[in-house]
Amino acid sequence: MAQETLNSESPPAAPAQELSVVVEKPQVTEKEPQPSAPAPLPEPEVPEKPAVVAVEEEAVEVEKPKVEEKEETKITQSVSFKEETNIAGELPEPQKKALDELKQLIQEALNNHEFTAKPEAEEKPVAEPEPKKEEEENKEEKKEEKEEETPAAAISEEPKIVTDAPAAVEVKEEENTPPPPPPAEAPAAQVVVVETEVAEKAKAVDDDGAKTVEAIEESVVAVAAPPAEKEKEEPSAEVAPQSEETKEAQVPSPPPEEVSIWGIPLLADEKSDVILLKFLRARDFKVKDAFAMIKNTVSWRKEFGIETLLDEDLGNELEKVVFMQGFDKEGHPVCYNVYGEFQNKELYQNTFADEEKRSKFLRWRIQFLEKSIRKLDFNPTGINTMVQVNDLKNSPGPGKKELRQATNQALNLLQDNYPEFVAKQVFINVPWWYLAFNRMISPFLTQRTKSKFVFASPAKSAETLFKYIAPEQVPVQYGGLSREGEQEFSVADAVTEVTIKPAAKHSVEFPITENCNLVWELRVVGWEVNYGAEFVPTAEDGYTVIVSKTRKVSSADETVISDSFKTGEPGKVVLTIDNQTSKKKKLLYRSKTKPYSD
Repeated sequence: MAQETLNSESPPAAPAQELSVVVEKPQVTEKEPQPSAPAPLPEPEVPEKPAVVAVEEEAVEVEKPKVEEKEETKITQSVSFKEETNIAGELPEPQKKALDELKQLIQEALNNHEFTAKPEAEEKPVAEPEPKKEEEENKEEKKEEKEEETPAAAISEEPKIVTDAPAAVEVKEEENTPPPPPPAEAPAAQVVVVETEVAEKAKAVDDDGAKTVEAIEESVVAVAAPPAEKEKEEPSAEVAPQSEETKEAQVPSPPPEEVSIWGIPLLADEKSDVILLKFLRARDFKVKDAFAMIKNTVSWRKEFGIETLLDEDLGNELEKVVFMQGFDKEGHPVCYNVYGEFQNKELYQNTFADEEKRSKFLRWRIQFLEKSIRKLDFNPTGINTMVQVNDLKNSPGPGKKELRQATNQALNLLQDNYPEFVAKQVFINVPWWYLAFNRMISPFLTQRTKSKFVFASPAKSAETLFKYIAPEQVPVQYGGLSREGEQEFSVADAVTEVTIKPAAKHSVEFPITENCNLVWELRVVGWEVNYGAEFVPTAEDGYTVIVSKTRKVSSADETVISDSFKTGEPGKVVLTIDNQTSKKKKLLYRSKTKPYSD
């Protein structure tokens, strides 16, 4: 009974504090299940769609046949991927608005140092709770001391206690059945402890003992003292933060931080717009997603140590695996990835044998890409993307676990931190298993990504490359005429392409004048044809000169035929290519004349 009466008529402040705690807990329990609530929703849709994001997959699946048709037409019609403009004034209004919004978010982040201030924000919540615990312990000690100081005969007279301390009257009425002390954590329980102790001490007082008003006042003051002290202490705790805020307000704010990617500041000029547009296009012009991607990229570049990586010496063992050579017809630099080089067991072991070696390979690949990107022109009208040629001839295949792990890791990093740097992905010498693999992953690729992909079988690889890259720019190992070292011809010398029909003969004539030295080179992709060259003078009484006797040339004999002829009389050099096979052949040739000297 005593416990019930104490709880019903305790000071109003205590129940309010108890209610506040009770109200906060249900709010937490209601919020916790919210993240897991949407999880069961996709379950009914699993049988109908693959196990990835349902909305994106559905859109991709509907458009998949259309994309495949576009890729096939691109191969036959030699249509290159159409890049969007990087000039801000020429952008559509929604894209222009998205670019402006992204600039505002980046400017605010630079002003607030959000690109570098993350670690400090994580330390603050750890240090705050400790002072609060010390304050609570000090308050409890003070209350216990004051409770001991209350006189034993402080409470007995009912009329006086009813007017000055209502809680004491309830203790007096039920003093025959003293209640058990409640827990000392809640503020209301602290008052109850004082009253019960005073009630027990009151039993030892003689029945005829008169209690003075002073004793009653002392008991009332002793019981009410803790709440008063709390009121004094609480404002002091609130004043401290206000003083810190005023001090912080007086300190001048630091200047905005400067952040650059690939040597280009995020907010500077038109080159910065080109960088920002890459991130926006990678996220379908969703401003918040693009902004988050930029922040993650900046953070990753710091963690990976990109700036110091550029100066590291990681060796040249992989220079034949990945290399840059030539440009496509639109001026994009071309990067070749030759996976067949990993058929070399020693090279494979030195690159992927353990985690340390795979990490070195990843750093080498990122370093190579960073150096290539630094050579691009980030002006709005410049070339800021590249063409990737992936040679899958003799590729180790999906059975090589180490290669697959390293490749997936590299692809994830490139996808997350190097957006929109590829204008075209050309896969040549594609085996059957890779085509099956591509069909399997194709539904998970966006239409924009798939529109950049081109696949060519071994028989069509050279022909496919020539649609996007001029033959003089294509390396000789892929059917072109570009060779390393000092050569008679360079990439500046244009190449003529001719298709020779099956079972047909084709002749090429080079007219020459007196005292001339004619130089030429040619190749037939796949060869297996007959080749011969002769000089026919202009004079009717002249004699035909055999320059190169007719012979059959196979693909294993010569890659490129280089020849020359000097003459002191005018005439022409005639090259004859006889295709006796049932397949058409691609003929490439070029020539130039040099002054004749004895």
